[in-house]
Amino acid sequence: MPDIETVLSLIRHRGRPNAKEYIEWIFPDFLALAGDRLYGEDPAVFGGVATLDAYPVTVIGQVRGRSLEENLRCGFSMSRPEGYRKALRLMKQAEKFRRPVVCLVDTLGAYPGRDAEERGQGGAIADCLQQAMNLRTPIISVLIGEGGSGGALALCVADEVAALENATLSVISPKGCAAILWKDSSREGEAARLLRMTAEDLQSFGVVDIVLPEPGEGAHTAPQQMASRLRCYLIHALRKYRKVPVGRLVRRRNVRYRRIGE
Repeated sequence: MPDIETVLSLIRHRGRPNAKEYIEWIFPDFLALAGDRLYGEDPAVFGGVATLDAYPVTVIGQVRGRSLEENLRCGFSMSRPEGYRKALRLMKQAEKFRRPVVCLVDTLGAYPGRDAEERGQGGAIADCLQQAMNLRTPIISVLIGEGGSGGALALCVADEVAALENATLSVISPKGCAAILWKDSSREGEAARLLRMTAEDLQSFGVVDIVLPEPGEGAHTAPQQMASRLRCYLIHALRKYRKVPVGRLVRRRNVRYRRIGE
């Protein structure tokens, strides 16, 4: 596994595939669904319905832009409350029509602005966590890049969590952690090592079940090959969990998250 400084540079590489690109490559018949039916649309969350292995699925991805314009449009991958409410709406719709849910996680964290707090940011994330825990359909989450704080955790309640080799997940960004602990954000690498946030660390803690190797020097070097690996993994995982009775699925999901950290 690469060192943490290398991982941080790879997940922020301008050419690294984002959720929208993986969805377009893996789900060519994807149909996007917009809005939370309460306030509006959040471009940071890209979701809709598609088919995989001839079965219908619901797909939800957190979008990181490739350019400054894209990043401004999608809030630098930081979702507002309407994004999490849209994700939850799609999850409940998937439950109604018995579609498995696939989540692609890649965010710096939830949007920290005043307007987001006024519209119930914390409550929207909590609702995602609570409802996903008991959602009566299979959920597969994949960390494809940077998983930051509650913004990422909102889409990480799943029956199985996979991570790309160079993906991360932590309760705070390493730069934010360094700024708080030492008042020096330049100590980001040191903070990242203390946070134990790499895919390898997450698997050792039982937070991640599967680590998917990246081609070459990272997913950006062969994006189509990485998409093919991810597609094969999703097909295998969904075939496995479609066979599990829904009651047992929910019980196992609850047991899984109660055991983390023991």
